[in-house]
Formats: sequence, C-alpha cells, structure tokens
Amino acid sequence: MSRNIFEEVGEKQTAPIVKKSKTVPRKAITIWLGIIFVMLLAMIAIGGLTRLTDSGLSITEWKPVTGAIPPLNAADWAEEFTKYQASPEFILQNHAMSLEDFKGIFWWEWGHRLLGRMIGVVWAIGFFWFLLRKQIPTGYTGKFLGLGVLGGLQGALGWWMVSSGLTGRMVDVASYRLALHLGLAFIILGLITWYVLSIRKTGAEMLQARRRREGGLMAFSTVLLWVLFAQVMLGGLVAGIDAGRSFPTWPDMAGEFLPSESFGYEPLWSNFFENPALVQFNHRLMGYIAFVLGMALWWKSRRSPVAATRGAFVVMAVMMLAQVTLGIFTVLYLAKLDIALTHQLGAVVLFVLTIRARFHAAYPDEQKIARG
Repeated sequence: MSRNIFEEVGEKQTAPIVKKSKTVPRKAITIWLGIIFVMLLAMIAIGGLTRLTDSGLSITEWKPVTGAIPPLNAADWAEEFTKYQASPEFILQNHAMSLEDFKGIFWWEWGHRLLGRMIGVVWAIGFFWFLLRKQIPTGYTGKFLGLGVLGGLQGALGWWMVSSGLTGRMVDVASYRLALHLGLAFIILGLITWYVLSIRKTGAEMLQARRRREGGLMAFSTVLLWVLFAQVMLGGLVAGIDAGRSFPTWPDMAGEFLPSESFGYEPLWSNFFENPALVQFNHRLMGYIAFVLGMALWWKSRRSPVAATRGAFVVMAVMMLAQVTLGIFTVLYLAKLDIALTHQLGAVVLFVLTIRARFHAAYPDEQKIARG
C-alpha cells in the first residue's frame, strides 16, 4: 500500500546528537599562568641580586631535591662552608671570609634555587589539574607542557652556568652562560605573555580578530622583539663580567666613542665576551638601535585605525624611553644595586609591553564606531 505524504506528520522525531563542547576555565588558567609569571619575575630579580652580591657560587653542588633543605645546625653550616672554601672564588678572592659572611651570600643563592623549585611545583600542579579534568583549550596542551620542559632546561642551564665558576681560576660564572640563562628566562616569560593574551579569546574570536591584522606593524614589532632579545643577552654579558661598573660616563666612554682597549684581549673573539670595554660598548650601541626602532615603530603605529592598538604602542614607547634613561643612570652610578636591579626589571617590562603591542597588531580589537 502506498504511503501518504502526510502519514508521518506528528510522529516523534529523533533529535540530532549534539556533542557537548569542552568547558574551558579561561580565567583560572590565566590566573595560573599569571602566578608563574610573577614568580619568574621574582626569580629574575633575585637572580640579579645574587649576581650583584657575588652570591652565585656559594652553593657548590646541584641537588635538585635534597638541596631544598638548607643547613639546619652548626655541623651543616660548617660542611657547606668547607665545600665553598675549596672553590676558586674563596681561594683567590674571598679567603678572608668568615662563616657569618658566607651565610649572607648562601641565603641569596639558596633562595634563588628554592624559588625555581617552587615554580616547577606550581607549573606541575596547574598543568596536571587542567589536563586530568580535560580543561586545557584545544592546541594548548603541547604549549603548556613546553613551558614545563623549558623550566626544567632552565634549571639545568643554571647549574651549567654555576659550574663554570667552580673550576680552574675563574671567580665568576662564564658570562656567555649567564647570558644564555637570562635569555631563556625571557623566552619563557614571552611565551607566557603571549599565551595569556591569546587564551582570553575563544578560537572564533581569534580568527575574527586575525582578519583585521595589521601586517606591517606586526612585522616591525617582531624585528624590535629580536633586537630587544639581543640587548637582553648583551645585558647578561655585562652582568657576567661586571662591565656595568666600568666607564661611568655618558654619552662618551672615558672620553672616547669606542674605548681604545676594546680589542686588547687574545684571542680576538674573547673581547666580545670578556672585555668590559667592548661588552659595555656593544650593550650601549644595541640600546641606541632598540630606541630608534622603538620610536619609529610608535610613529608608524599612529596610523592604526584601532585605538587600543595605538595605545599599546604608546605605552611601549614610554617604557622604552624610561628604560634607556635607567640604563644611563646605571652606568653613571656604577651599577648601584637598586638602580641596576630596576634597570633589569625594566627590561622585562619593556619586553612584555612590546609583545603586548605586537599582539594588538596581530589580533586587533574590534573598533567600535562612536555615534554622534
């Protein structure tokens, strides 16, 4: 029998199966990343103080787990001090140091290492919490895991840096190892900054914003970021050999543009890492290049049709000016502890603000047109 075309009208229909989307606690993840960011910022500050107070070689062993426990009694302190007394730094430079003086530098290095361990714990707790609850946004599992891997690498790199000052006749860590250690810290901070800015938006919002991308500003920002990163590495070299406490004049260097002793070391390449004159000159020169590029980028950003983008580059330019000023005062005051530390933290702020400006160029906010 033929079926009437209206026969199934009113019958119960099977509803389509809709796959429930994954709940992503973007705010909680942002807070987790923000905590790690602040801890890393403190890590850089304490690392700078450790270097400026010559405390970095006070602990002569790398014990990732048991090293978290400090000396608890007189016997423990005597044992630690005996180990330090066998180091080149004590023998060649600090042979008159007392146990009480040793405790002063020990606590700086111990605190620096302890904070590194705490960062690892905070990362692990957050990562596995969100992973097991299946709350990590699509595409971010590998990125967040990568932060942990880089953190572990940073710890190993830190020991590699310290070990360079425990053998031979060196009384400081190798400057290029310190620069690599500092550079990796900035890479981790940069990645966290980008992830925090990105994760606030959904995939659809990011795709929509990308269509408004200002390619010229983004490319220019990328160039500036690489220049700033190079400047950070040069700053690490300056800190590694205390070059900031040489040539306390500006804009000249002891009456010269390029100090005459800049290439006095043998072999020739060692001047770029070990000669205070050339190392400070290169840091100054890269600072001038970064400043000119930063101001040019700000000028270019004034043509952006998006107010938030223009504002981001204004903030970056203001910080660029402040950082250059801090650098000049650091030189003039022989890298005085408080000024030098402020200059170091200023580099972090400038680096982060430049990444933020680049993000605004890459994913501009939707411009709201005011109605008159």
